[in-house]
Amino acid sequence: MGLYKRWCDATKEQKQRKHYWIYIEKDGGRDAISEALAETIRLHYDRLERIAEDVERLGYKVAAKILSEAMPQTPKGRSGDLGEILATELVEEEIGLRVPVRRLRYKDGRNMAMRGDDFIGAGYDRTGEKLWLLKGEAKSNKVLGKATVTSARKVLNRDNGRCTPDSLLFVANRLLESNDPDDNDLGRSLRDEVGVKSLRADRIDHMLFTVSGNGPHASLKEDLEATRANRDHYVVNIHVEDHQDFIATMYREAEDLGDD
Repeated sequence: MGLYKRWCDATKEQKQRKHYWIYIEKDGGRDAISEALAETIRLHYDRLERIAEDVERLGYKVAAKILSEAMPQTPKGRSGDLGEILATELVEEEIGLRVPVRRLRYKDGRNMAMRGDDFIGAGYDRTGEKLWLLKGEAKSNKVLGKATVTSARKVLNRDNGRCTPDSLLFVANRLLESNDPDDNDLGRSLRDEVGVKSLRADRIDHMLFTVSGNGPHASLKEDLEATRANRDHYVVNIHVEDHQDFIATMYREAEDLGDD
């Protein structure tokens, strides 16, 4: 069972190609996924096998210090990163597209926000031949308001709604460096798209992903209703009442590799 199915109850509404998804934590849901989410956070910053090698060579304490050096230490940095992590997991669990590059592994500085699209989902249509993309913007706020929603939609709409070329090229090049032939094929498709821009709007979906302490602000549904139905639009809110404490606790657990 996936992370979200164990963690939250979901309410999903759909009108044409517009999807409005609200997730609220189940009783006991956080305890059920706490260990898995801590490991997921680690995975977004480094390969688990590399962390295991550090433990074997240097012991738990030093390995934990190495991992911690890759993670943001400010509340704002952790909030932003966890928003991207949770969005990535939702795309792969609920939509079925891959988010093929864990881009937080490539940050210039652990407390710095990365430039470009927050997350890109990629795959193929039912025929397995035509490229399909999802452009995503993630926001994590103690109190979510209209200004944040408006700003996120503006980012999704820039570049005529396409994934920004630099973001797409970054993902493509990482896939082309892989030893997996399927990764190479997808990377080639993405690199070609940077040059030819052949994808129509109806094959570039958008997701506005939010996690907040105050739950879904009215502006989320208003924003979705105002969008054109020329592509799949996903507007998502994860309601975590103790938003800041949740983030601090999850990063503390992610940094704790144990001692035995």
